[in-house]
Amino acid sequence: MKKHQKEDRIRRRDFLRQSACASLGVTGLVNALCQMRLIGAAAAQAPPATDYKALVCLFLNGGHDSNNLLVPAGTASAGSLRADYVNGRGVLALPSGDLNSLVLPTGTKAFQRHHGSSTGQLGLHPAASDLATLFHRKDLAVISNVGTLAYPVASRAEYDSGNVPLPPQLFSHSDQQTQWQSSVPDQAFASGWGGRAADLLHSSYNSATSKVSMSISLAGVNSFQIGTSGQVTQYTVGEDGSVPFSGFGTGYADALNANGSYKSTVSGVRLKAFDDIMKLTHANLHEEEYKRVVVRARAAESSIGAALTAATASGVDFDTLFTNATTRLGNQLKMVAKLIAGRGVLGNNRQIFFCQIGGFDTHQTLLASHGDLITELNQSLAAFAATLQALGVWDNVVTFTASDFNRTFTPNSTDPAKAGSDHAWGSHAIVLGGAVKGGDVFGHFPSLKIGNASGSIDAGSANRGRWIPTTSVDQYSSVLAKWFGATTNDLEAIFPNLNRFDDPALSSANLEFL
Repeated sequence: MKKHQKEDRIRRRDFLRQSACASLGVTGLVNALCQMRLIGAAAAQAPPATDYKALVCLFLNGGHDSNNLLVPAGTASAGSLRADYVNGRGVLALPSGDLNSLVLPTGTKAFQRHHGSSTGQLGLHPAASDLATLFHRKDLAVISNVGTLAYPVASRAEYDSGNVPLPPQLFSHSDQQTQWQSSVPDQAFASGWGGRAADLLHSSYNSATSKVSMSISLAGVNSFQIGTSGQVTQYTVGEDGSVPFSGFGTGYADALNANGSYKSTVSGVRLKAFDDIMKLTHANLHEEEYKRVVVRARAAESSIGAALTAATASGVDFDTLFTNATTRLGNQLKMVAKLIAGRGVLGNNRQIFFCQIGGFDTHQTLLASHGDLITELNQSLAAFAATLQALGVWDNVVTFTASDFNRTFTPNSTDPAKAGSDHAWGSHAIVLGGAVKGGDVFGHFPSLKIGNASGSIDAGSANRGRWIPTTSVDQYSSVLAKWFGATTNDLEAIFPNLNRFDDPALSSANLEFL
């Protein structure tokens, strides 16, 4: 056995033993600190990785009302899916003629569980024309009725019985955001599934060449990228790149010369003194680890800067491609695209990005607010897709959405200008990329019956249209992780509750979207 293979197996056993989800223990502080690696300071230009894959998590903060993203179309004839939509949505219903109609494959499996053998007519929100184009290009798929689950809940009756353990605080923003990002709703939060995936896969794909963390966030510190071993720690960048120390001028212009040497200014002297202190060894464990974090951050700044220089040299005009997406989300995705363009400098064959936008807590004025949000989502993802294609990495990157929860099917007002929707459960997600088996709806499109109507999967006595999820976050996310390189054993560690649900590879699960 080769030495590096043996070391990888040892790391894997250590991870399984220490993982909070696998053993409900907590990694000791000393052990976690000792496992942190010091990232090298220099980042020389290197050829792009040939086995490169990136996952981009796009979190829609606030609870996305996906009932008006993927919408039944056609005529509201008696008993039709469109009739259920119009009757339930009330003043929030979108006119069928305004939708971006989707051409679905004959016999789409997503309708079989709740709607029989017939293929229903669906459309995307009127502001999602680019997403519809990606769908018809078979580059985008919709995953229907996904949500947090501790165990499968087969029916409304089973939900009402109280016999199946449910995720705690089902309709709470903070709890559901954490549970979506951890995929372990029935345990106290310890780590995110993205962080656990990074812990497991880093040594196999990145350790020899990595200059920057495998987990990069464009939206601050998040739960999704928190790991268990401390081997991979999330690194946050802004829309313009790394966030440097303040007080030394833009890009350290007041402290550093063009060649990187210190200026003889007050700022230059201060920065040199600070860097000299960071080179010292400290007896106190916390002081030593603080020093390592700072040194690692300074080294990462250099690597990020070099990657952005490489992106500029790629010949791709990022600003022009994002002309129609100069928004918060568009700016985040443009930076992700630049970092992917400079991947040879960063030195990672596997990279996980996290982006986030808010505003989806639409208790009021849903029609107008949601329309603006879908416009931003549509234009940003279209620009991102075009840029990845220009870079030649469309097949190497998969972008997926997640959110706290869906929102109630029924409105909370009869005034269309004021009406919104409230906290619900099962929701629709979108996945896009060259590797996606697009042009189809996966999972199981829910029954849109309210309350005790026959076939209803409306949770609880409120009769507001809170769909019981038919696909768990574990199932949805495991398909993404498997494409990313996780083995069967890896998946058991990343998603400890996965064996409670149908295998995503089974035809009955209808989750073969990658």
